[in-house]
Amino acid sequence: MHRNNLARGFTLIELLVVIAIIGLLSSVVLASLNGARVKARDARRLADLKQLQVAMELYYGSQTIPAYPQSLAALGTTYIPAQPVDPATGVAYFYAAQAAPAQTYCLGANMENTPPSGSSGCTVTGADFKVSP
Repeated sequence: MHRNNLARGFTLIELLVVIAIIGLLSSVVLASLNGARVKARDARRLADLKQLQVAMELYYGSQTIPAYPQSLAALGTTYIPAQPVDPATGVAYFYAAQAAPAQTYCLGANMENTPPSGSSGCTVTGADFKVSP
């Protein structure tokens, strides 16, 4: 006599091995997604600085006596719909207007993944990446 009605299914060990493999794969995926999030925030910062740079030039060109604003708030909603902020911290970007020897300005942001841009002559303190006209 043959027993054909044996219990069919997985053993506890097989289930634990499968759960361990799924956990390992999910941790690898989450670690790689974190790097992508850092790159996305840096790309957003660069895009925000470029948007602010365009708004500054629009402001400069609309003035009777060409000058850059003393603060980012002076741009209002005329030159930029809303003042962009850092995607990670929610604070405004660094800005400094320099009157002498020429009308210039510096914008800056703290990057997470991008190396510092080097010496650009800006006096914006605390910024890793600087933009000037």
